[in-house]
Amino acid sequence: MQPGFEMRSKTTPGQKQQAVLPRLSARLRKRSIAPSGVQREMSVTSLLKVLEGWPMRGLHCRGSHSSVAKADQTLAFVPASPPLDPAEVQKLQEFVSRARRLFVLTGAGISTESGIPDYRSEGVGLYSRTDRRPVQHAEFLRSARARQKYWARNFVGWPQFSAHQPNVAHLALRNWEALGKLHWLVTQNVDALHAKAGSQRLTELHGCIHRVLCLSCGDRTPRTDLQERFEALNPTWRAEAHGVAPDGDVFLSEEEVRTFLVPPCCKCGGNLKPDVTFFGDSVSKEKVDFVYQRLGEADSVLVAGSSLQVYSAYKFALAARDGKLPMAVVNIGPTRADSFVTLKLNSRCGELLPLIVLKGATPLWGRAAASNAATSSQSSSSPTSAFNTPVLAKFRGSKDEEKEDNENPGPDSQPTGA
Repeated sequence: MQPGFEMRSKTTPGQKQQAVLPRLSARLRKRSIAPSGVQREMSVTSLLKVLEGWPMRGLHCRGSHSSVAKADQTLAFVPASPPLDPAEVQKLQEFVSRARRLFVLTGAGISTESGIPDYRSEGVGLYSRTDRRPVQHAEFLRSARARQKYWARNFVGWPQFSAHQPNVAHLALRNWEALGKLHWLVTQNVDALHAKAGSQRLTELHGCIHRVLCLSCGDRTPRTDLQERFEALNPTWRAEAHGVAPDGDVFLSEEEVRTFLVPPCCKCGGNLKPDVTFFGDSVSKEKVDFVYQRLGEADSVLVAGSSLQVYSAYKFALAARDGKLPMAVVNIGPTRADSFVTLKLNSRCGELLPLIVLKGATPLWGRAAASNAATSSQSSSSPTSAFNTPVLAKFRGSKDEEKEDNENPGPDSQPTGA
């Protein structure tokens, strides 16, 4: 696997994991779609009980947690949505059932149900609540003051942000992967909740805020280590947050920020930055091409919790459209892809995704031998794909993409700080 991609090594699930899947499927079948309608609350309370026994795989850096988000403290930043329509749920059930290699793209809307605010959600997003905007990449690189401001606010917000847990939508996608339904998961979020949930076939498109990058030598370290260095360097510094923003950011006064000290890189003394793609920066061509390859191997696409306002994600929807892949969207509010998707559901991800029952799905560990035999008969440079080369090339790494991202920063979980 190339560096920078978050696919974990495959492991054989233990007996406990194998035992919980039938229980989960049985419980979901009972509560999925009945003639009398969908039981809405099951997707949070009952499913959490089913999932209590499933072990969580840890993060790729220190400080992982093993519990799921509590249902009663997660909806403060979720916009209003209509009640679930059983007919619409059935349509998504049929869409997912038909897919054999499902490519899933997630955005900030899947994490708002874990208590993390986003940018554009109507009435509850950052842009609706304040006139503040996230820090720009060029400003962070250029200004020591901007770096001090970002890190002071992130230092205050880190304890709460790092404690956020995956919700039932994250866990549902993890289970789809374990059952062989989900081919690849790409998230725009930097919160590591998919990793906490145990997803392995995963690319964090915009990076992960649980890692810190040195801008000079490229050294990467866990964010938890930097928190300890902040505390040692600022033993008497105190600040009171005046509100929360996406991705670990909080609101502080200029006076509070002024005396905060920021440590340099331990190896070379360079400036430190969260290992994420700030607004105004672009995703590496290597990572973009890797995602196109995974998309090219898929036969269907599901967008969950994203309005696709950020072009770095929207271009994959455009490629799927041009490749004539069936595409479904689960998102509260309009998206840029609404005019060409196969199916659009205006619902909470955590309310809807756990209702999907994967009947007859083959677990990944059960199909590994067959998959390996099939791929060994093909050239590694020519994966099975719904796309031809010109279609993919059309969307790869153009300057116009970068310009649109700069001019049109979106909600999908790139960090804040301005």
